[in-house]
Amino acid sequence: LPSMLPGQFAELKVEGSETTFLRRPISINYVDEEKNEVWFLIHEVGDGTRKLGAMAPGDTLSVVMPLGNGFTMPASPDEKVLLVGGGVGTAPLLYMGKKMADMGCRPSFLLGGRSAGDLMQLDMFAELGDVYLTTEDGSAGERGFVTQHSLWGEGQRFDRIATCGPKPMMVAVARCAQERGIDCEASLENMMACGLGACLCCVENTVEGNLCVCKEGPVFNTKKLLWQI
Repeated sequence: LPSMLPGQFAELKVEGSETTFLRRPISINYVDEEKNEVWFLIHEVGDGTRKLGAMAPGDTLSVVMPLGNGFTMPASPDEKVLLVGGGVGTAPLLYMGKKMADMGCRPSFLLGGRSAGDLMQLDMFAELGDVYLTTEDGSAGERGFVTQHSLWGEGQRFDRIATCGPKPMMVAVARCAQERGIDCEASLENMMACGLGACLCCVENTVEGNLCVCKEGPVFNTKKLLWQI
């Protein structure tokens, strides 16, 4: 496997779909170097992702990876890092947690979903750090959104925050970070057709002008984004 960084992604080719002509950008969920495996967490929402989800062991998949820029890793094992994810947006945070654990850093995970069934890979997250949960219906963890979790009001001080998930959630997390003066990075999920910065369909307006999320991101310091202005 090539060397991969937490927050990078892959472009997966969908075979056998009459409606899916472009590759699908999928976050790198986990890398097992010993087994020579890379994992992808697929949310089956359309014909393309349903075809990917229906693949069986032994099937061949065309993958272009790794693409984009990843999250900033802690400068030392002593840094306190909060990783905030929602839904399938938790996917890249598992690999980030693994790489942090490899360097002796124990992160905190704040994971949210509509209900308990939306929270995935919790056992693996728990092996890597401290896990806090929220669900909108209260079926797991605290009821509400991730930004309403009591963790924010407990006086815990984090050195940095990384987030991935639905844009409204990331905007709210970025606001929480800004209010507390904490550095925050977000992994954007704009539509990315080529993954190489050629097609320009993933452009995000930033303080530096329009940037291709697939090439300049997908991870951005939220100070660069126009969410808080």
